[in-house]
Amino acid sequence: MRLEDEIKQKNFKTDQQKAVVNLLYTSGFLVNLFNNKAKVFDVTRQQYNVLRILRGQYPKSASINLIKDRMLDKMSDASRIVERLRIKKLVERTVSEADRRSVNISITEKGLKLLSDMEPAINSINEIFKGFTTTELETFNTLLDKMRG
Repeated sequence: MRLEDEIKQKNFKTDQQKAVVNLLYTSGFLVNLFNNKAKVFDVTRQQYNVLRILRGQYPKSASINLIKDRMLDKMSDASRIVERLRIKKLVERTVSEADRRSVNISITEKGLKLLSDMEPAINSINEIFKGFTTTELETFNTLLDKMRG
């Protein structure tokens, strides 16, 4: 559906303004879609992101700083997210032997199983791109990269 119809606005001052509003609106749409899929598994999208980062490190552990650097949502409090995941027994915290002030975080078997269980639901989000060709998706990704660059 067209943005104008979705938000009931006929005109924009500039194409750039429309692009910004369109991107914000679409971002909210994707976030809501993802949140609804993740809610069933009792995790937030930030928690899911941390679990995926840790699965990528597995079987090694990761520091809080590494997690912060790789998180999609840079405004998230990684320490608080890790603590919530620890309470759910999805991650473990261990004090670093090399530096007692540092803590290493690793995903548990329960965390790995949760990610595996979530995979079909999360992957179903990709269906929103089913009407796109490979070339369109390549262009789309290139344009998003260019916008951030």
